[in-house]
Amino acid sequence: MFAAAFHTSRRYILFTVMACLCVLLGGPSYAAGAESLFIAGATYYEPGVSGPGWAWADADHLDLNGYTGEAIGADDDLVVTLTGQNTVVETSALDVDISRCGMEVWGNLTLLGTGSLTATGSQCGIYVSGTLAVDGCKVDARADGGGIADAQVAGVFADSLAVRGDGRVVAAGAGSGAGVLAYGVCLLGGAPVGGAAGQLAVDASWLDASGAEGGVACLGGSLASARFVAPAGGAFGAGGVVDADGYVAAHVTIEPVDTTAPAGETGGPDAPGDGPSAPGTDPANGKPAADPSANPTQKPAAATKAVTTPTVTDTTAAKASRPKATTATTVSLPKAGDNCWIAASLTLIFLGIALLCAAIRC
Repeated sequence: MFAAAFHTSRRYILFTVMACLCVLLGGPSYAAGAESLFIAGATYYEPGVSGPGWAWADADHLDLNGYTGEAIGADDDLVVTLTGQNTVVETSALDVDISRCGMEVWGNLTLLGTGSLTATGSQCGIYVSGTLAVDGCKVDARADGGGIADAQVAGVFADSLAVRGDGRVVAAGAGSGAGVLAYGVCLLGGAPVGGAAGQLAVDASWLDASGAEGGVACLGGSLASARFVAPAGGAFGAGGVVDADGYVAAHVTIEPVDTTAPAGETGGPDAPGDGPSAPGTDPANGKPAADPSANPTQKPAAATKAVTTPTVTDTTAAKASRPKATTATTVSLPKAGDNCWIAASLTLIFLGIALLCAAIRC
C-alpha cells in the first residue's frame, strides 16, 4: 500500500511539474505595439477605435485616410498606413508631452502606403525614439522653431532613418531663438551602439533635407541605388553629410541613381502634389510658403566646417516632460517589461527541471 501511494504521489508531482513547465513555456504573450495612442486631442488605451480619417486597428497598426488634425503620439512601436493626403500639426493643449511635435513615437515608426503625410511642429515635425522607416510613401516633415530656445530643431528627429521602396521625404528645420540648432534631419539622439543608431539609409528613394546647421546630422549612412545630387561630391562625414571640401551641407538632396522622370518633369517631383516639395514651399501648391519662418535660412557651406559639428546630445533632453526611456532601435528586442518575465521564467524553469529530476530519482 505504501509503495502504491508512493507511486501515486510521484505521478502527482510529475504532473504538477509538467503543468507548471507548460505554463511557463507558453507564458503570457505581449503583443508588440503601442499601449496607448494620442490622437486628435484624446488618449486611447485600447485599439479598435476610430475617428474622422483614422482607425487604430490593433496595438501596432494605425490607418490614416485623409486625416487632418492635431498631433499623433504613441508610446511604443507603430506602423502607419497612409491613404490619400494626411496632415498632422502640433497640439494646442499645454498639458501634453507632444505639444512641440506633429508626430511623436516612443519606439520604432514605419510609414507606408500609397498616400502622403505632412507633419509640422515647433521643435520637430516627426520625433521617433527608435528607427523611422519611410517605405514607398511621401512624407513632408517641418519644424519652424516657434518659441524654442537652447535646443535642437529638426523636421525629423530619430535614432536612425531608412527611406526605401521609392519613398520620398522632405525635412526642414528653422528657428531664430537663442541657442537653436536647426537641421533638416537629426539622427544624433541615439547612443552610438548597434548597427542602426545615428545612421541614414536611402535605397532607391528621394530625400531633401535642409537646416541652417546642416541638412542631415548623423553618425554615418549608406546609399543603395541612390546618389547625392547636392552637395556636389557629397559624402557622410564625422557628424553629417558634407561636401567635397569637408564642409557641412545646409541642403542635402538624394535621389535614385536611375531616375525616370515622369512626363513634364526633369529628374524629380516638380508638379504640385506629386511627391515632396522643395524646402520653403507649400506642399499643396508648390509655391513659396506664406509664412517666411517656414523657409529655413541656409548657412553658407564655408561657415560650417565638418570638424566643428555640434556635440552629439540626446534630443530627449529638450523633452524633459517625457520620463519614458528611449526604446531600443532593434525591433526584435523584447520590451523592458519582458526582460523581467524572461529572467523569472528561466529561474522557474530551472527549478522545475530540478524538481522533476528529484521526483524521478524518488
